[in-house]
This record gives sequence, C-alpha cells and structure tokens, in this order.
Amino acid sequence: MIHSGGNADDSSSSLLSGELLPKDSLRLETGGALDELNAHLGLLAATDSGCDEALLRELTRIQSELFQLGTLIATTPGSDARKRVTPLLPEHSIWIDTAAQRMRDALPACASFVLPGGCTAAAQAHVARTVCRRAERRVVRLTREEQDPELAVVQTWLNCLANYLFVCARWCNHQSGAAERGMHSSE
Repeated sequence: MIHSGGNADDSSSSLLSGELLPKDSLRLETGGALDELNAHLGLLAATDSGCDEALLRELTRIQSELFQLGTLIATTPGSDARKRVTPLLPEHSIWIDTAAQRMRDALPACASFVLPGGCTAAAQAHVARTVCRRAERRVVRLTREEQDPELAVVQTWLNCLANYLFVCARWCNHQSGAAERGMHSSE
C-alpha cells in the first residue's frame, strides 16, 4: 500500500502516487489504520474457534477489499496512480450487509449490550471492530480535510464492516458454544 520510500533520517514515506509525506501525516495514519485492521482480520481468520468455512471465505474477500482501500488511500486525488486504482463500489457495502444478515438470521435476539469476549475468535472480532471504527474516523477526517470525494464510499464500507464484525463476534460465540456476556444494570 504505502512504499517505504524516504529514509529513517527524514521520517518520511512515499505514496504509490509518488508524493513524499511525513510519517505522521493523516493519509499515512489512515493507511496504517487500514493495514492494522487487515492484520487483525488475518488473526481472526487464523483462530481455531468459531470460524466456519463461510466466514473464512467472507474474511478473505473483506481482506482483499481492504487491501484495495489501502491502495486508494496510498494515492492522491487526480494522480495518475489514482486513475489506475480499481474503485470500491456501493455494491461492496451491500455485500457486507448481506453477509452480516446471514449470520444475524441464525442468532438469538440481542437482549442487552454485549461485552467483548467469549471464544477467542469472538474476542478478536471485537478487537477488529474497534480498529475498524478508528480507521473509519481517520477516513472521515481525511475525506473532509483533503476534499477527496472518492473516499465517501470507503466511509460507508468501513461502517458496514464494523457492524459486520459485531455480528461476527456474536456468530463466533454461537458457533463455538461460548456464552455471550451481556452488560447488566447495577440496581
């Protein structure tokens, strides 16, 4: 996604579109958040509990689309490199919603706030969800500050993914037989 151009002395990295940016720039922070999310999804897919074959296929597709998003972030609007990036389409978000609904349909109703935990896969799905929300906030800010309208579909996709990951955590607990812990009021 992001080239490691620049050097350790100047604390910069180059984008796929060639620009050299400080390592703490918003665009690089956003790309880093997406990369971190992808790594957490890989860890989720590697867990031994709660992941069935359908879920593993979905996670692989999501990771591929996430890599595509990282490539978009690694290019600036109007650059030649941006023109070569395959755009993310609204249909990608619809697919994630449909995948979440597949799991939701098989789950009992959610009666209270769900505390992260349960089986290892569910706990990892919750970690991925929180990282996804952070990446989403970075994309929202990048879209606003750099006036990059192509990132609007990325915002929607990340929002759908965070919702998917919440359902995924519940699904993993359900599949593995782990108890789902809910938040109880302190009366």
